[in-house]
Amino acid sequence: MKRPTPEKLQLLRAHYTVGSRIRLIRMDDPYRPDLKAGAMGTVVGVDDAGNILVNWDCGSSLSVLYGVDSCTVVEGRKTHD
Repeated sequence: MKRPTPEKLQLLRAHYTVGSRIRLIRMDDPYRPDLKAGAMGTVVGVDDAGNILVNWDCGSSLSVLYGVDSCTVVEGRKTHD
């Protein structure tokens, strides 16, 4: 498993902020057939291995694995003044 550089980890955390909404592009997990392209979830964080921690709308909390799976931010974290 490849790990991100400290610079890449910083970029991942800046892009996938806690509370951001994401859409799954690709996940290679035969044990979670409900997590297909288009699934939506909310970012909980990014761990030290670069994995994006997600609470999926389907109830799963499976992470998006760095260098394996793919997702995109569709809505940034909402802030309140």
